[in-house]
Amino acid sequence: MEKTLSQQPSDCIKVVLFGPESTGKTTLSKALANYFGTHWVAEYAREYLQNKWDLEQKTCEPSDLLPIAVGQMQLENSTAAKTNELLFCDTNLLETKVYSEVYYNGYCDPLIDYYVKKNYYNLYFLCDIDVPWVADDLRDKPNERKKMFLTFERALQKQGLSYEILSGSETERLKNAIYHINQLLITKI
Repeated sequence: MEKTLSQQPSDCIKVVLFGPESTGKTTLSKALANYFGTHWVAEYAREYLQNKWDLEQKTCEPSDLLPIAVGQMQLENSTAAKTNELLFCDTNLLETKVYSEVYYNGYCDPLIDYYVKKNYYNLYFLCDIDVPWVADDLRDKPNERKKMFLTFERALQKQGLSYEILSGSETERLKNAIYHINQLLITKI
């Protein structure tokens, strides 16, 4: 199991879109991948949990977290293998850890916690809550957006990770993200 939570060696720069539900992470991941002509990694939890909901009308349970983490890393590793320079991740294991701790009284599977610390990403974008909340089958915290944003920000700080907050319209977020990514690319040359 442990091998499936680790990142496979890759030379690509990995950028994570991070933050609470309904903050534009998927939209921005796709837009950035399109702009830079590269790949993006979808959020595995969304597909996994939507299938569970559609089949059983059940939401996430603690036993789902490790399969979600494994699925996320399989997607990331397989997409990174096809990518030369940049990879945009619509989430990562730290996101799984945050949700686990929020929903399960501070609990996070030790394997997930271990690989949160071990896996490396070059840049985190924390997506702000200043966009409209959009309901769906899986989202359930429309009245806790500020609290969730602060929880995600504290998680980045606790891990000692640097990050940029993306706020404003979709266009403003994209422009700001492109600027920071270009800065990162300049320093990597």
